[in-house]
Amino acid sequence: MTTRPDRELDIVLVGATGFVGRLTARHLAEHAPSGLRLGLAGRSAERLAALQQTLPEEAAEWPLISVDVLDDAAVADLAGRCRVVASTVGPYLRYGLPLVRACATAGTHYADLTGETLFVRRSIDAAHETARASGARIVHSCGFDSVPSDLGVGLTARQAAVDGAGELTAPVLHVRSLRGGISGGTIDSLRQQIIENERDPSGRRLLGDPKALVDDVVDRPYGSKRPGRRPVARDERSGIWHAPFVMGPYNRQIVQRSNALTDWSYGRELSYHEVVDTGRGPRGLITATALAAGTSALMAGMMFGPTRLVLDRLLPAPGEGPSEQVRDNGRFRIEVTAGTTDGPRYRTTIAADRDFGYGGTAVMLGESALALAAGERLGAAGVVTPMVALGEVLPERLRSRGFEVTTEEAPEVIPPTAD
Repeated sequence: MTTRPDRELDIVLVGATGFVGRLTARHLAEHAPSGLRLGLAGRSAERLAALQQTLPEEAAEWPLISVDVLDDAAVADLAGRCRVVASTVGPYLRYGLPLVRACATAGTHYADLTGETLFVRRSIDAAHETARASGARIVHSCGFDSVPSDLGVGLTARQAAVDGAGELTAPVLHVRSLRGGISGGTIDSLRQQIIENERDPSGRRLLGDPKALVDDVVDRPYGSKRPGRRPVARDERSGIWHAPFVMGPYNRQIVQRSNALTDWSYGRELSYHEVVDTGRGPRGLITATALAAGTSALMAGMMFGPTRLVLDRLLPAPGEGPSEQVRDNGRFRIEVTAGTTDGPRYRTTIAADRDFGYGGTAVMLGESALALAAGERLGAAGVVTPMVALGEVLPERLRSRGFEVTTEEAPEVIPPTAD
């Protein structure tokens, strides 16, 4: 079965009244093609109506749908009414699986913003084969987690293949620039994963396994020893110091799923990681050391009950986000660099003058939903990734919204772009 074109609506945005949901709704209102049928969904009819009043006039006639995402019958009815569901309802580990199952069964495409390993693993186990049979693309992680990472590596591998340069060797994502605010929803997703691990310690092995989202059990060596990396290191080619990127472990899992779903086209022994560049010299070293220590302290604090209670009072709550001024001043620039088995080196850049966690993420999710609704040049069905489902179309859509998305053969020495 394929997604039916005769459904009542083309796209329904679930969780529209949340912080990122509101930004995504505005993006869809401003950029959806004329004639596309959209709806807004959430638990509160009153909040949906209030949101609609703030949107451009194009959204004035959009239907408002009250839905409890934990009600199997309600989400099945919703999935049956539309061609695409875009969900911002997190933490997905708590709220996401009924909607995923309903979309997979109904042949309805789905996109979300999760960065939660445990949720995606459960989604794969529960819905991948059903979605393949129904023709649904269940596309997780369509925001800053993990579009830049997934497209960055995938486009690099694609260009290397076109050039006959072979497979990728040691791709690394460098965060060259990152400015913006962190959301309460992101913090709550981390919190819920940690709480779930306290209930079921076996989940800890998944969080640290680069191939946790790969289907073949043979290729998921849970608990296997991985090559160690120093928390702080210096790039010998550029002289730039760097620290691990906090989102890197999850993004790496999405990249490895893309690799597996494309028959290991990037390289079966692919080793990939992500770092934040902090500059050269003593200042770069000090910044990298402080960043690595701060990240470790946050993770340790979230894992210990009493300190988690303190952090809960200090960190943003679900539904909260940065001010408009912070978002307006936001930007990000990431570069994926990689060698190849036949010698050439490549660099893929994805950048935008947008706050990475909000304005940028809303564009990425909105354009992912619009691409799924257009239905052209989509990749394989199933529980897939942005690169697998949308790699042919999403880069073009992001460029049309002011993003830089480029791939080029790189010089031997990476230029000093860190700031």
